[in-house]
Amino acid sequence: MKNKRFNLFLIAIVTLVACWSLWPTWRDYSLSKQLDSFASPQDSLKYALTHREEIENARKKSLKLGLDLKGGMHLVMEVDQVDLFEQKAWNKDGKFAAILQNVRAKAAQSDARVIDLLSAEFRSENIPLSRYFYDIRNSNQEIVTKLEKESEEALIRAKEIIRNRIDQYGVAEPVITTQGSRKIIIELPGVSDENRVRNLLKGTAKLEFRLLREPEEMVRTLDRINSYLVQNNQNRVAVQGSPVADTSAVAKAPLPPGAKPAEPVTMQPSAKPLYDVIGVFQNGTAYTAEASKDYVVTLLHRSDIEALLPQDSELLLAAKPDVGKNGEKLYSIYLVRKAPELTGGVITEAKATFGSQGVQPEVLMSMNSEGTSKWARITGANIGKRIAIVLDGAVYSAPVVQSKIPSGSSVINGIGSLEEAKDLEIVLKAGALPAPVRIIEERTVGPSLGADYIRAGMLSLSWSFCAVSVFMLVYYKKAGIAADIALVLNILIVLSVLAGFNASLSLPGIAGIVLTIGMAVDANVLIYERIREELAEGKSVITAVTQGYDRAFSSILDSHVTTLSAAFLLYTYGIGPIQGFAVTLMIGTSASLFTAIVVTREIFHLLLTKNLMSDKSFG
Repeated sequence: MKNKRFNLFLIAIVTLVACWSLWPTWRDYSLSKQLDSFASPQDSLKYALTHREEIENARKKSLKLGLDLKGGMHLVMEVDQVDLFEQKAWNKDGKFAAILQNVRAKAAQSDARVIDLLSAEFRSENIPLSRYFYDIRNSNQEIVTKLEKESEEALIRAKEIIRNRIDQYGVAEPVITTQGSRKIIIELPGVSDENRVRNLLKGTAKLEFRLLREPEEMVRTLDRINSYLVQNNQNRVAVQGSPVADTSAVAKAPLPPGAKPAEPVTMQPSAKPLYDVIGVFQNGTAYTAEASKDYVVTLLHRSDIEALLPQDSELLLAAKPDVGKNGEKLYSIYLVRKAPELTGGVITEAKATFGSQGVQPEVLMSMNSEGTSKWARITGANIGKRIAIVLDGAVYSAPVVQSKIPSGSSVINGIGSLEEAKDLEIVLKAGALPAPVRIIEERTVGPSLGADYIRAGMLSLSWSFCAVSVFMLVYYKKAGIAADIALVLNILIVLSVLAGFNASLSLPGIAGIVLTIGMAVDANVLIYERIREELAEGKSVITAVTQGYDRAFSSILDSHVTTLSAAFLLYTYGIGPIQGFAVTLMIGTSASLFTAIVVTREIFHLLLTKNLMSDKSFG
């Protein structure tokens, strides 16, 4: 009696937990249908913002589909270890730059370890590594060992940061592995906005707070660059229709009405080549048109141009353009200090939201205690001055410090959309990459192909379930009903475990479920045939059922243990699709053992107490 109560309690608990685990999947489906039902994108966005937390929770906990079913992206990314070693070096000069250039060229042509290429290049030049790395007392081998450890840690850290970004983005069951000494393999099921994911993964997330130079210093610097270009006969490049400013850098109007900027073209020599592509307002703020942006960026990052800048200074462009009076897009140019006053390492929390007007997206940031004290000191000492918020070399905003900020809070604005604000929130929370990463290979699995696979998988699952259910009903009659109920619960348990552990369902996973259906029925067939044998010997139905389960148990346990062992080995030594098959097979086999031994037995006991079973109930 006690065992019976415990079994009934266990069945009830398992069923309730399975339904609870699958509830977010149903909720996610319902909310997605609700979003699709709105007539206008504005209404859909408003609903999404209102129910943002509920939607995110449901999506996070729902049953996920794999790359082969839902579509998505396959990426191969490479950590720029040459850049990493450049960051670690000191006393850098022209010779060091030339060595790194050779290393970068060789690294692009082979999969050899960058540290080996670097070491070989230094040996060929007969230069000790200690000239640029660590302490001069270190031997070449000691430095190679240290740099090797730095590169290994950079790869591991880059992998973890990318995983954090993807997890916060909301991709279900991503596959992220390393390959060799500098590559990261990424599979992202269910991704539809490929460009957004690329930007999210590639962004280094190097956040800096830098002081702006005075406007007068900006004007003098631009004049100096313009004069240099003229003196060195580099004054033949201009942009047709670009905003033009005179050599004294007084204000000029933006593009005239109807004028469209063009790509840089070779024109007649100009007395003001820089101001053909850069304009200056009366307040000393510089800007360039969208068509001139790439040319200006290349120009301002030339080593000879950088040498003309004030010491510890750098020219950076805005991340986003401002819209001029005539609708043209103008990128502001800032002269900022190279040395940051504060870096993003002090950021503890970031939150995407809307500004006080409720229209412009922005990201609110909070700092740790160290950052809070530094930020209070920095803002207190620079009241009335502008501080640029720089992320990955682009200026997002440059607000004027109105007063001392003791709370350690700051804001990034100048953001184009809420999605972009959310992506900034993600990269700031995940932290900065130790070195730049780039995508060297990309493949996309279309959602239409995934939909075809889903239809084929569900069709095979439905046909197998129907065929097995009908067979059990026809061959075992009333006892077949118990087997079919157990079969439904079996599938429910498999899906709920996948959802509960945030695993994904793939096409091989569906194959595992189909095999599980066969395993579950096989266990019931063993039990039912044993019961038939007991009934043939003239025993009562109650005795036949009891002895049938008891005597079939060892055979069922043996078959399930061997299947579990095989599935475990597949999961341990297999990769990708094989692991997906093995996971569902292990879950399904365990569920099959439970439903065959416990569930159907309790169903029979219930029917026997109600006098609803006889020796004819087993066919």
